[in-house]
Amino acid sequence: MKNIFIKQKGNRRRGTVILAAVILLLLIVIAVAGIVMNPELYAPDYSAKKLVPSFAHPFGTDYLGRDMFFRSVKGLSTSILIGTLAAGVSALMALVFGLLAATLGGFVDQIVSYFVDLFMGIPHMVLLMLISFLLGGGLKGVVIGIALTHWPNLTRVIRAEVMQVRNSQYVKTSLKFGTSKIKVGLYHIVPHVLPQFLVGLILLFPHAVLHEAGLTFLGFGLSLDTPAIGIILSEALKHIATGMWWLVFFPGIMLVMVVMLFDKLGEQVRLLLDPGSAQE
Repeated sequence: MKNIFIKQKGNRRRGTVILAAVILLLLIVIAVAGIVMNPELYAPDYSAKKLVPSFAHPFGTDYLGRDMFFRSVKGLSTSILIGTLAAGVSALMALVFGLLAATLGGFVDQIVSYFVDLFMGIPHMVLLMLISFLLGGGLKGVVIGIALTHWPNLTRVIRAEVMQVRNSQYVKTSLKFGTSKIKVGLYHIVPHVLPQFLVGLILLFPHAVLHEAGLTFLGFGLSLDTPAIGIILSEALKHIATGMWWLVFFPGIMLVMVVMLFDKLGEQVRLLLDPGSAQE
């Protein structure tokens, strides 16, 4: 009976690892496909304008004859790459600020907490538009805007975790032996908060992807000549009244799919890293 229980646990853990690997592989394939894709695949073709979905064009074509399948894949690839970069920068900011606030405490903790409350007090999209507008829009404005607006929540989580760890016996002993607070943070506290950091990093991706698409949709993000989901949806709204429903439906479904995959990946990684759920 015990062997069966252990086998079930192993199968469940193996299934979780396999599912997370499949999701990650699928996201990487989409990102790489957009990078290596020949621009001619989604270039205008005036002889194939406004075609409904078919075997030749699974997602149909738009008013310029551009193949919406390849254009959507390229747009998703752009969103994934931007989301990865912006979420990575934002997560690193959260890790640094959370560690500094909890390990140094005092005035540093007050300053970090003040900026966390300040950034969380302003709606994301409003702050994103302001930052992107001030930076002139484009790729730089989108990445910096997303990175500067998505760190507060993760900072609070990491700070709370560090506050618990720093009261542990091995941390107090290390401090009594004269180890600096910075070294204690790097060698004793960072390894403890890495699981929360990794899960938080992955869960930042869907937010970054959605906010990039929303910002571009509103005209504050990427330039109009860049294949991006936000631009595709913005252009599609001008033509959906003419019956070209596929211009909105398929890109929108693919965006939702990518966001759900990132969310599911974060959930699976959390299950693997959490000591309690990992043994279920």
